[in-house]
Amino acid sequence: MSAVSPSPILSPTSLHFDTKFSLFSTYISRPINQKQRQPPIIVLSSKSGSGLTSEDKKELLRSYGLNPDEFLSEPSSKTKRRKELQKKGRGAKFVPDEEPKEKESREIHRLLQVLGGKAKRKKLLSPKGMNVRPMMEVVKGAAFDILQVAGGCPASLRPGRWLDLYSGTGSVGIEAISRGCSEVHFVEMDPWVVSNILQPNLEWTGFLDVSTIHTIRVETFFERADSFVGKDGPFDYISVTPPYTQVDYGVLMDQISKSALIGKDTFIVVEYPIRTDMLESCGCLVKIKDRRFGRTHLAIYGPEWAQKKRKSEKTLQSVVGKV
Repeated sequence: MSAVSPSPILSPTSLHFDTKFSLFSTYISRPINQKQRQPPIIVLSSKSGSGLTSEDKKELLRSYGLNPDEFLSEPSSKTKRRKELQKKGRGAKFVPDEEPKEKESREIHRLLQVLGGKAKRKKLLSPKGMNVRPMMEVVKGAAFDILQVAGGCPASLRPGRWLDLYSGTGSVGIEAISRGCSEVHFVEMDPWVVSNILQPNLEWTGFLDVSTIHTIRVETFFERADSFVGKDGPFDYISVTPPYTQVDYGVLMDQISKSALIGKDTFIVVEYPIRTDMLESCGCLVKIKDRRFGRTHLAIYGPEWAQKKRKSEKTLQSVVGKV
């Protein structure tokens, strides 16, 4: 550290001397006129490894009538932390801790609606963003129209139990109750979606009493399938609307085909993305319909009698058209 001062006590000629601290030197570069008193100018510099303590620096500043607090400041907490890490890591680069990011708030809007049945036109809640991707209404409408015709009752669904896998907002299962199903089981692993979206939708439509919510993963639900089937036997309908990028459809459909959840009269609705190969059968069920809606595909599996019925209806329609 060096100090320069026009002190009148020193010789009017240029003077240089060393104190007991090797890094402090005083320089006078021109004669001083004692009548022209000017405020002293202090220039401080330091070199690493000097061994000079902060008290020595303060003492030097006091000797020139200056307040040490105005020139010496305590190092910031980041600076202290950097020095500690450099000592421990022998000069390793200091990377400051990232500020914790606040949890992203999830917004809700009311864009979906029930398309048919006793709750028709009732609005449903859904979260903004792509974490939960409800089935498009045009796809949902087509799926239920196909199921109603295949079941022999174009105006409504034949009564039965519905299993809504990856239910999210619950729009598919709610549509099923609205159109005639007697009971729906919803499987959704996200507790926030269940408490803020699914359950309010069931309360709003008045279907909470005929609904059962399972807040678990679909894979876990399959593992416990026997306990969920119980005395009521297999489900009459199963909807499968998973997040496209998070499932292997081959594995998923294989699990469903071997599960006790399906029976010989079960209908399965599967929404899947383009460029996905779906088998022509799922266990004892056959594919009765496969339609495309832009980048989304809809496959419906059902019993053989439903497929034969659809073929006979098409034949009858073609004959009537010719007549």
